[in-house]
Amino acid sequence: MAEITASQVKELRESTGAGMMECKKALVEAEGDMDKAVDVLRTRGLAVAAKKAGRATNEGLAAVLVAEDGRSASLVEVNCETDFVSRNEIFGGYVAKIAKTVLDTDPADIDALKAVVVEGETIEDLLTAAIHTIGENIQISRFVRRTVDVGAISSYIHGGGRLGILVQFKLGQAATAQAEAFKIMAKDIAMQVAAANPGAVTREGFSAELIEHEMAIYKAKAAESGKPEAIQEKIAEGNLKKFYQENTLVEQAFVKDPDQTVQAVIDSVAKSLGDSIEVIGFDRFEVGQG
Repeated sequence: MAEITASQVKELRESTGAGMMECKKALVEAEGDMDKAVDVLRTRGLAVAAKKAGRATNEGLAAVLVAEDGRSASLVEVNCETDFVSRNEIFGGYVAKIAKTVLDTDPADIDALKAVVVEGETIEDLLTAAIHTIGENIQISRFVRRTVDVGAISSYIHGGGRLGILVQFKLGQAATAQAEAFKIMAKDIAMQVAAANPGAVTREGFSAELIEHEMAIYKAKAAESGKPEAIQEKIAEGNLKKFYQENTLVEQAFVKDPDQTVQAVIDSVAKSLGDSIEVIGFDRFEVGQG
């Protein structure tokens, strides 16, 4: 009997959407004949994904899961074809299982995530089963897992799963994470990220290339004014300052009180709790943007 190669298994998996182990078994049974292996999978009802694989997956859900200690969390986006399916309980249960798997196992990438075994089945096998049950193409688009040492992670889901947020905080004292004032503020910051869509936590988070590009645009616009070069430079610098204020999280106007910046709100809570509080990162998954 011909030896079954990894490339054959991969080819069959990509063409049918069936799980890796099922593809290998089918190839063994078909003695390496690809067409026969497809037929084997079809007779077992495992090749349903073949007809779905090319369909666009612009709908779906973002899901978050924060560990009990509040210091680790996962955020995932799983896509499907229609909004109707994204509101399906079976689909939602699958997405929740993906989020838990990411939190529990910290996979390196999507391929590693698909290979994780949960309750005797790989995530990829569960995905194939979900496609078969629901009848739509379903894809894991992206995920992150975050951990902080002395700190906490807040989360927020908006629009029934259309938008998922994680925000990581560094604290001076671990006990601060349990303070009600901190919890309220942390949730507010997560909602800020959802509403205002910042590009970075601080100015240092923007690449030099991006800032140079923005400044070049501002200088070109200022040059059209016909004003002296010194004035043009000030105009460009003013526009760059506005860019930072609109796109840097800690410099943004606080959505719930635009008279304050986000940093001012953080500083106020930190002072009231007698601790230091710093936002060190955030993740923002908007469905369909992955």
